[in-house]
Amino acid sequence: MELVTIDDIRAAADRIRGAVVRTPLLPSPWADAERPLWLKPENLQPIGAFKLRGAQNAIAGLDARTRRRGVVAYSSGNHAQAVAYAARTFGIPAHIVMPDVTPQVKVDNTRAYGAEVVLVPIGERESAAYELVEQLGAVLVPPFDHPDIIAGQGTIGLEIATDLPDVELVLVPVSGGGLASGVGTAVKALAPDATVIGVEPELAGDSQESLRAGVLADWPIDRRARTIADGLRSQPSDLTFAHLRAVLDDIVTVSEDEIRSAMATLATKGRLVAEPSGAVGLAAYLHRAGELPRGRTVIVVSGGNVDRDLLADVLGG
Repeated sequence: MELVTIDDIRAAADRIRGAVVRTPLLPSPWADAERPLWLKPENLQPIGAFKLRGAQNAIAGLDARTRRRGVVAYSSGNHAQAVAYAARTFGIPAHIVMPDVTPQVKVDNTRAYGAEVVLVPIGERESAAYELVEQLGAVLVPPFDHPDIIAGQGTIGLEIATDLPDVELVLVPVSGGGLASGVGTAVKALAPDATVIGVEPELAGDSQESLRAGVLADWPIDRRARTIADGLRSQPSDLTFAHLRAVLDDIVTVSEDEIRSAMATLATKGRLVAEPSGAVGLAAYLHRAGELPRGRTVIVVSGGNVDRDLLADVLGG
């Protein structure tokens, strides 16, 4: 299986330049002095999450005739918003299939970008998307299972290694694996001595089980759907798992309470609003220090599209 390369990621960076925010590395003086910490705030992207990078790269890579047919995506929320936003920038139609348990803020935002939203039971989102592709003659933009998506997400790792060449540890959320695949590929190419560790919820710990066993573990969707981190309920594909095995040193898991605690810390100390999925890296840094190497650490805060009631509950008010 052919894997994405650093050259693919550099090409993606050229393709999406100007369409996405080149997010900074934010120093965190409140963190452990023996483990200097920087945050990579992808919640500051126009759609509030890193997914814009992959969606923009994938749609930009289509020829004009194919692009005019429109695009279809299935997503729990952030990829949905990313495809809708990117499609609007190209002036093409977008139809997005979303689980009917998606936080309303993500559904509303996707519609606000001009996409047609179709809500279905969580287990039917992929099949419904493929039906739309056939009906409309449109192009599917998958959430992670495509080299252009992986390369687009990998631009985050390119920026990390450029801004902090002596980075020693990168913590990145894992779900379908596109983000961790791309970030890990870039970091390992440009900062080969750095450790790259994925983070996922204990209640959706299929990727950790898969990586440690060397084969994909199949957790049913109702098992993965238990976690508060709604953006981390997918499973890796064969393509992303091949990347994860090549570029991740390990995957650690965090509890639901640890995720909530990390959300509160990001808001009160980091001054960043993070959704549960975006807070898992900090949850690992704060609560799994014994499982992590010490050194200059970068955490990818992958998104900030959080339901306001949940955020108020996490913050105690």
